[in-house]
Amino acid sequence: MSNTRMEHDLLGDAPVPANAYWGVHTLRAIENYPITGKPIGSYADLVRALALVKQAAALAHKELGQLDATRADAIIAACQEIAGGKLHEQFVVDVIQGGAGTSTNMNANEVVANRALELLGRQKGDYAHLHPINHVNMSQSTNDVYPTALRVATCFSIRNLLTAMAGLRQAFEQKAEEFKDIMKIGRTQLQDAVPMTLGQEFSTYAVMLGEDEARLTEAIALIREINLGATAIGTGINTDIRYAKLAIRHLSELSGLPLEAAPNLIEATQDCGAFVQLSGVLKRVACKLSKTCNDLRLLSSGPQAGLNEIRLPPRAAGSSIMPGKVNPVIPEVVNQIAFEVIGNDVTITMAAEGGQLQLNAFEPIIAHSLFKSVEHLAAGCRTLTAHCVVGITANRELLAERVRTSAGLATALNPFLGYENATRVAQEALRTGRGVAELVEEMGLMTQAELAEVLRPEVLTAPRKLA
Repeated sequence: MSNTRMEHDLLGDAPVPANAYWGVHTLRAIENYPITGKPIGSYADLVRALALVKQAAALAHKELGQLDATRADAIIAACQEIAGGKLHEQFVVDVIQGGAGTSTNMNANEVVANRALELLGRQKGDYAHLHPINHVNMSQSTNDVYPTALRVATCFSIRNLLTAMAGLRQAFEQKAEEFKDIMKIGRTQLQDAVPMTLGQEFSTYAVMLGEDEARLTEAIALIREINLGATAIGTGINTDIRYAKLAIRHLSELSGLPLEAAPNLIEATQDCGAFVQLSGVLKRVACKLSKTCNDLRLLSSGPQAGLNEIRLPPRAAGSSIMPGKVNPVIPEVVNQIAFEVIGNDVTITMAAEGGQLQLNAFEPIIAHSLFKSVEHLAAGCRTLTAHCVVGITANRELLAERVRTSAGLATALNPFLGYENATRVAQEALRTGRGVAELVEEMGLMTQAELAEVLRPEVLTAPRKLA
């Protein structure tokens, strides 16, 4: 038996591996785009979304009587298998490609067609019986299939990110509860400020994550607006007037997403603004995560010559030359993910801006950048949760001593001593290293009982009625 089969396209004949589910159009793309070495099949959500789009189209055409039941059912069955995780290794086109995603669409058409042919008892490449373009791609163009699949896949992947973010938020909430009774000195501009609790400090990280979960949920609402049925430029050429509504209904049911048709398909086919907005929210998530990791690294710095207020769980030896050194490797890796996401946002912005007239040809790099950002942020959140946050402990003794000796306590005495007297106390505390309470009592400015009332933790860390 031959190990190849001959297929034909507008460039002529070409041999395709006999056992490949992809065909000649995919072969051209393999030859043309040896860019990243990362195939579209590595993005499972995108492959699943492509299969669901093809399945929805086949269901609509069967319902309209435009595709006979035998072919439609074979296409539907093939798509169900692919959406379920099979044949993803056959999606071999590089994620970065020219042609606005045409090679990705062709790859999907060919894999679906050849699997459908197998289910019909035919040989791969027997396109006279079921054709990748005439049947699998009926009433479709890359220009509505690719953007629609990208949007559906993005919805899938964002759900995973939201789950990872929620897990990290809950871990910070648990630490905030665990540390709620631990007093410490807050800092502004890296200088000592006023007292707070370590629980309050950790609760802010949880709140920041919760805010970004809400912003992501808002941004994904725009992504659910799709242009399926637009075909080439948004005019819907070569489609039945009933097709788009039916196909979108089926795709919504298959995906479990509340998808909506864009109100203007010509606009939707060329505009990538929703991806720019979503990428901006991902950048926001990245910035906040990175800031949080900066704090964790600062608070755990030392352990002898740094702040040493918290201890991160040790994950690896920190040096090949310095014995006993342990580095904050988990926050560091999340920092690097954040840097990548910020760079990806620039790429997505430029790709969206680079569109011309009725189509944006650069959606493949948008897809690649977007999926990287989402996947890596989700992985970073899971890693930070499991390997860092849940194991953080507090250096209670050190924190208590720093509160006792901090000149920052003088701020709490402003309402009772006045700014000038409080400043005098703070300066003396800094000069001598003695505690504020001790100095105030010694100077006769307040009694021990009065100080005990004013310097209670609940008074120091929250607003109260002064008169």
